[in-house]
Amino acid sequence: MNQLAAALRQLRTETGLSLAGLATKTPYSKSSWERYLNGKTLPPREAVEALCRLAGEPEGRCVALWEIAEAEGSGRGATPTATRAKGPATRPKATAPPTVAAPPPTPSPPHQRGVITLAVLASVCAVAVTAVVLALLLIPDPRTSDPLSPTAATTATPIGPGCHGATCEGRSPMAMRCAAQPDTVARHQTATGAWMELRHSRECGTTWARTWGGRIGDRIEMTVPGRTGTAHGAQVGNAMDAESYVYTLMAVTGPGTVVRACFQPAAKAGAAPGRKECFDGRVH
Repeated sequence: MNQLAAALRQLRTETGLSLAGLATKTPYSKSSWERYLNGKTLPPREAVEALCRLAGEPEGRCVALWEIAEAEGSGRGATPTATRAKGPATRPKATAPPTVAAPPPTPSPPHQRGVITLAVLASVCAVAVTAVVLALLLIPDPRTSDPLSPTAATTATPIGPGCHGATCEGRSPMAMRCAAQPDTVARHQTATGAWMELRHSRECGTTWARTWGGRIGDRIEMTVPGRTGTAHGAQVGNAMDAESYVYTLMAVTGPGTVVRACFQPAAKAGAAPGRKECFDGRVH
């Protein structure tokens, strides 16, 4: 449970969401997330998967930790404690009626005892052979199974990107699972205190911009200078966006591509829009 809670806290940090933000973006309340992240309560598997999606991380590792914690919590695999059988209640002794002594049993002939012995041995051998066959059938084939994998018996979840190259143009880096392990091409802090980054995915061959720490109404835009149709923008639309990351859609890029990101701060009431800030980065 402690390992699962630590992994969930790390994912929450990557999302940039507060507990209230998690409650808004998932079906689970703020108090529920507090218990899940501190290891007080085992979260539902769906909550773990939802947090992985918000963080743009593969679900496999955290789902495996959840299954281990769930098995430990339910006691599966523990050796059951033998219960002590209770004897029958003591009853008053009754006087047994007189019985007539039965005649001693007639001993079996020698050849009949031999036949019985052979029958018993044959039954024992049959049971032993059956047990060996069942054991061989139940042992997994080492060539097709991974004994070290905690998720070998679970259904595999897709963790690879959902697109590559031209098929990613104009699509969401989160939805296409391109944001799992991206490189930071460039970072910039604006005059208003908001942050911006240019992010590049080698697996998808794409770049996008993201911002955080801004205000409602702030807008970002990413372009590839000299290439038409590559302008992708995003805006901080509400309080939840202001507490988390806001991403642009992706543009196809490769090593050496210069990418530009611009930040337009929200206009204050009765004032003109703030100064637009731009910076460039080169994909490596």
